[in-house]
Amino acid sequence: MSKLIYSDLGRESYESALQIQRRLLEEVKAGDNDQAYLLLLEHDPPVITLGRNAGSEHILASQEQLSREGIEVRQSARGGDVTYHGPGQLVGYPIMRLARRGRTVRRYVHDLEEVIIRLLGRFGLSARRREGLTGVWVGDEKIAAIGVAVSRWVAWHGFSLNVSTDLSHFDFIVPCGLDGCKVTSMAKLLAGEVSIREVKQPLIECMAEVFGFDVVNESATLSHRGRFPPWLRRRIPPAGRSAEVRRLLADLKLETVCSGANCPNMSECFGRGTATFMILGSTCTRSCRFCAVGTGNTSPPRADEPEAVAEASARLGLRHVVITSVTRDDLPDGGAGHFAKTIRAVRTRLPKTTIEVLTPDFGGDEAAIDTVLAVGPDVFYHNIETVERLYEQVRPQARYKRSLQVLSYARSDGLLTKSGLMVGLGETSDEIREVMRDLREAGCDILTIGQYLAPSSEHVPIGRFVAPSEFDAMRTEALEMGFSAVAAGPFVRSSYRAEEALKAGRSR
Repeated sequence: MSKLIYSDLGRESYESALQIQRRLLEEVKAGDNDQAYLLLLEHDPPVITLGRNAGSEHILASQEQLSREGIEVRQSARGGDVTYHGPGQLVGYPIMRLARRGRTVRRYVHDLEEVIIRLLGRFGLSARRREGLTGVWVGDEKIAAIGVAVSRWVAWHGFSLNVSTDLSHFDFIVPCGLDGCKVTSMAKLLAGEVSIREVKQPLIECMAEVFGFDVVNESATLSHRGRFPPWLRRRIPPAGRSAEVRRLLADLKLETVCSGANCPNMSECFGRGTATFMILGSTCTRSCRFCAVGTGNTSPPRADEPEAVAEASARLGLRHVVITSVTRDDLPDGGAGHFAKTIRAVRTRLPKTTIEVLTPDFGGDEAAIDTVLAVGPDVFYHNIETVERLYEQVRPQARYKRSLQVLSYARSDGLLTKSGLMVGLGETSDEIREVMRDLREAGCDILTIGQYLAPSSEHVPIGRFVAPSEFDAMRTEALEMGFSAVAAGPFVRSSYRAEEALKAGRSR
């Protein structure tokens, strides 16, 4: 039986990953079965590697420049010339016995290219090989490099795919030793709407397809890191309308919280032709320690953004539009006026479409809330996020009671209100019940509950993984408390299947 064991190493130094590869290489060489390994990672710190055919003249930057950028230079046992690896680039190191799988080295490289070509096809990108060259190309730009080494007919090293890589670092080298070679990335081609996280699982599936593995298992023992439980691993759905959505967002220069917050449902929602629009830019004025959205200097609201959201909603044929934003404490009204303009633009273009707004707390400013309510959204949504005890750790610039007051004030206007809660941050069952009771007392109608997943090691760590049965129990208890609709589950997020939640809320 042919078996692939993979491990997600996250961000790993070149030296550390090399040592793991060497250990697995010796294991496969000494074994007598058809078991293969696949390591998936991003190299951090970044590194320039020189293959067996590389010349030092293909490094264009001085050692001082590279040191300032924190980029290492390492000689490698792989074939090929020079390339760059760093954060945002998905590196795959398969370790497998070629002879047992009936592959020559040339056929093996061809099949690795095929894995990348099929993977990119799932994201609506048409990729190809180029005669006489290794790697994968989109148009005339290289998106993936391949460099392998073989020891006693066991292959190691592998491939690198530019997902959201800083392409400027390729200016330090002659990529793959090819004069005039241009490089690209999935983020560049898809206008940024792609993350490393959503690429990994379909890549594993494409590996299994191309190489014919009967069994694919994840292993945590290949590194010292833990792993997600089975219920947090699932197949990436078919591409569907994903490419259309990504192109449309790029054309209209629109942001989505799907991408900004690294939502695990992005591929599914884009594939169904939906997205949650994020207005007022992509930079937040707050630094919540659970959120992937960046914090920093903001820009003035984009004057044509409301019309762009309306245009995108119309072209996608949306029956329910969800609009959220970063928090903009730098604006006098917190961005409430921009929310109102966007709602009006969508209403004018799509009068029969329902509209849901997921707003920040506006600092508790009732006048700002009134500005949004005055234009008549169908659902007013503000997230409570976590239990009161964890606010200082998780949301230091927010206030638990202020968020409840925002929901209560909006509910007094008579429209449906909604809130979301993350679990797995270290809260207790009693604290979850307390949040649900507080939300009901504030008049909250619809509730979402999902598993917290840390965007990076710099964010609040995951306290625990909540089992699906616990989510079912939370949902039942919330409905008994009087919520009109509850979505609870490991992958549930604020706007996930929002139209269904609205229908359920109205029907009750």
